[in-house]
Amino acid sequence: MYDKLGALFARSEEIDEMLARPEVTSDPSQLAKLAKERADLQPVVTTYQMLVSTERQLADAKSMLQEGDTDLASMAREEIPELTTRVDSLQADLRAALLPRDPNNDKNVIIEVRAGTGGDEAALFAGDLYRMYLRYAQRHGLKVEVVNTSETGQGGIKEVVFQVTGKGAYRLLKHESGVHRVQRVPVTEAQGRIHTSTATVAVLPEAQEVDVEIKDSDLRIDIYHSGGPGGQNVNKVATAVRITHQPSGIVVAVQEERSQLKNKTKAMTVLRSRIYERQMREQQAQTSAERRSQVGSGERSEKIRTYNFPQDRLTDHRINMSVHGLEEILAGHGRIDDLVERLLQDEQARLLQQAVA
Repeated sequence: MYDKLGALFARSEEIDEMLARPEVTSDPSQLAKLAKERADLQPVVTTYQMLVSTERQLADAKSMLQEGDTDLASMAREEIPELTTRVDSLQADLRAALLPRDPNNDKNVIIEVRAGTGGDEAALFAGDLYRMYLRYAQRHGLKVEVVNTSETGQGGIKEVVFQVTGKGAYRLLKHESGVHRVQRVPVTEAQGRIHTSTATVAVLPEAQEVDVEIKDSDLRIDIYHSGGPGGQNVNKVATAVRITHQPSGIVVAVQEERSQLKNKTKAMTVLRSRIYERQMREQQAQTSAERRSQVGSGERSEKIRTYNFPQDRLTDHRINMSVHGLEEILAGHGRIDDLVERLLQDEQARLLQQAVA
């Protein structure tokens, strides 16, 4: 551990030296990257410095016991237990801090919810999930803004893309990615039969310009008239924007705003995040051949979570945890906080296992 801490301390000093160079301060991209790295290292470096100082004090106190001065020895005996406890606590803090940390945890997120298998009922379920995330985010002081939505005639949602902003947004919501399955009697079911439907959720960390480089020459931007219900300008001014990233084939369309510029800005935010997420998956795939794609195909068998209404139970299949009270959970309350905390604990446990393997 101490070798790694020493290397981090040396890297922190190296960054401080680099940040003083004119060629770095004049390059906004490099400056932003180094400043972020320094900010990430600072809590560990500060704790490490406190540990070194406390260990030195403890060593001095122990050496006093060997000296002939009775008063100094008495003071040392009083200090040693407190200093020992403090060293143990700082070492524990550092062990936890040295675990691999998701660099995206504090980022804003782009969430995409799409109806999967199950027709109209799947669209209604997708709408339920969207409203659950909306209320959950708001309850945690996060801001939600819709980027694009496609609704059905019965109040369901074929697809909704929305942005959640606020510190720790990705940390709280990242484990929602995957296929969600619902078992319930649809409102359209006359004979009371239970149906099984799915919706897919993708949680993308919002990428900044320093995270992803996108060349203007790689983009095709189409402007068109907004469709569906909406404002007075639908047939007057073309404000909807569709951006195609030609190297990857990723297409983003946004028409929520009446301003073409605002729609373009939102579309670029989503595009950047989708490209960033794809790059992360490609990097992870190089180190883990067994890693599956984030969302899957939306088939009923590919599920991370089941919402069973007849039994009023939610089961997360990744951690084998079941909780009751679906109505409260879909309202963004209830046991959803317990579920999120368990998923985060499971992530930490896996990271610790990898670290000691």
